Amino acid sequence: QLVESGGGLVQPGGSLTLSCVLNEGFFSTFNMNWYRQAPGKERELVAHSSPGGSTSYSDLVKGRFTISRDNFKKTIHLQMDSLRPDDTAVYYCNLPLGSVSIWGQGTQVTVSS
Repeated sequence: QLVESGGGLVQPGGSLTLSCVLNEGFFSTFNMNWYRQAPGKERELVAHSSPGGSTSYSDLVKGRFTISRDNFKKTIHLQMDSLRPDDTAVYYCNLPLGSVSIWGQGTQVTVSS
């Protein structure tokens, strides 16, 4: 089970940090992702973290968002800086397991003045 936290309302240019805890499993061996879905749009991949520590980002967030993981606490974070109104979305933590994909419940991020 994935449990997310950290969403909220922030002004443009502000920052938020999202967190996602994996309640069971060998977290350190898993790829982990953050996705987001804005109203009326498809869910899109925002950031990826591999077990070896490599990361990748959507071009839309590169340079503004940072994904990081704490294997001891089985937690993955998404540090979001320089937020823009078009970052407004529900953000989901994702654990891909081959043919099965585990999702968190989602956390709302709203960027507005």
